[in-house]
Amino acid sequence: MKEITIYTGMMCGYCDAAKHLLNKKNLKFNEINVATNPDKRDEMLKRSNNARTVPQIFIGDHHVGGYVELRALNNSGELDKLVV
Repeated sequence: MKEITIYTGMMCGYCDAAKHLLNKKNLKFNEINVATNPDKRDEMLKRSNNARTVPQIFIGDHHVGGYVELRALNNSGELDKLVV
């Protein structure tokens, strides 16, 4: 199973929705809150090609994007293929 990393922020509905979707699929993930850990914001920006919004989601080295992209992957069945 590939490592899933999700960069989140405070009071972020899309972050909560992304975590809920991952939890519903019983997928373990590493959450990094960039609001409480500002050094990680630079890491997120570098990994995501300067995407500034949260969440930013990675499966292994693959940049998924945000919640909308994660949901689309799930709806198409591609999410299950990406995580293995």
